[in-house]
Amino acid sequence: MTSDPTPPAPATPAGTAHRGRFHRVVDAIDERMGTKALTYPVPEHANNLAWSLGGITTVAFVILLATGIYIAQFYSPIPEDANQSVRDLVSDVWLGGFARGLHYWAAQAMFVTALLHLLRVFFHASYKKPREGNWIVGAAMFLLTFLAVFTGTVLKWDQEGYEALVHNLDVAELLGGAGIWFTQELTDRVPILLRLYSAHAVIIPGLVLLLFVWHALLVKRHKISPHPQIPAPEAESPEPFTAHLKRVAAFGLVLLGLLSVLSVLVPPVVGPTPVDGIEVTRPPWMFWWFFPMEQWFGVASIAYVIAGVFGLIFLVPFLDRGPKRSWRERKPALAAALVLMLALAAITIQVWIANPKGH
Repeated sequence: MTSDPTPPAPATPAGTAHRGRFHRVVDAIDERMGTKALTYPVPEHANNLAWSLGGITTVAFVILLATGIYIAQFYSPIPEDANQSVRDLVSDVWLGGFARGLHYWAAQAMFVTALLHLLRVFFHASYKKPREGNWIVGAAMFLLTFLAVFTGTVLKWDQEGYEALVHNLDVAELLGGAGIWFTQELTDRVPILLRLYSAHAVIIPGLVLLLFVWHALLVKRHKISPHPQIPAPEAESPEPFTAHLKRVAAFGLVLLGLLSVLSVLVPPVVGPTPVDGIEVTRPPWMFWWFFPMEQWFGVASIAYVIAGVFGLIFLVPFLDRGPKRSWRERKPALAAALVLMLALAAITIQVWIANPKGH
C-alpha cells in the first residue's frame, strides 16, 4: 500500500483564521468602497498625544454628530417653543439630559483640541511649503467650529443665547449687505432662529465634513510633516495608518469617558426664556477675548477684532515664508504669536475677574 506523498497541511490557529477572515472582509469592502484611499505610513514622531490632536478633534466631532442627531429629534427651532423644548429634552426624554451634556462638553473639547492642534502645527511650522493649503483648510475648519459654538449658544434660546444673537445682529447691520444673512431682513417667512438651526445642524457640519476629507487627502499627498528637531526623518520607523488609528481611538475613548463624567457631574444650565432689551449675561468663555470690545470701542470693533484675528490665522503661511522650521530659528514669528495670545488671554482673564456674572 503506497502512502500519500503530500504532507498534511499545518494546523491553522483559530486566531490566525479569524484574522484572515477579518482581513478578507476589510479587503472586500475596500475593493468596493475604497476605504483604504486615505491610508499612509505614519512616522514615529506623529504617534504621541500632541501630534494626534487632529484625530482627537475628529473624535469630538463624531460625538457631536451622534448626540446632535439624537437631540434634533426633540428640539423645536421655533422661538416660541425652543427654550421649553430644551427643558423638556433634559427632564422628560430618556437620556436627554446626558445627550445634551455630552453634546455641550464635546463642543468645548472640539474647540480646545482644534485650537491646540492649530498651535502645535504653528509651533512646528508644519504649514511650510508645500503644506500652506492644508493650513488654510484647517483654519477654515477652526472658524467653522467657532461658528458652530455660536449658533449652538443661540439655539437654546435663553437669555444668554438671545443676547449673543442681539450682538450678532448689531454687527450684521453695520456690515450692510455683507451681513444680511445674519439679519431678519433676508426673509420674513423663516425665523432667524430656524435659519441658525439649519446652519448649526446642516450647513456647518456639512462644510466641516467636506473640508475634513480635503484635509485628509492633502495629508496623504504631502505626508505628515517631519519633526523639525529630527534631522533625518527617513531614519524613523514608519507605522501603518491602522496602528495610528488605534492610538487615536484609545485617546478618543479616554476623551469620551471624561466628557461622560462631566456630562453627569457638571450638566449645562438652561437659562430662562429671554427678555428683550436687557443685558445681564456673559457669553461662553470662547467669546471672552472680544466681549469687552463693544464697551471699549463700540459695536463695530467686534467685527474688526474677529476679522483681524482670523485673518492673521489664515495669513500665517504667507507671513512666515522662510524655509526654517525650528522654533529657535523662528523667534520673530513665535514672539508675534505669543504677544497676540497674551493679549487675548489678558482680555479673557479681565472678563472673568471683572465680569463674573455678566454685564
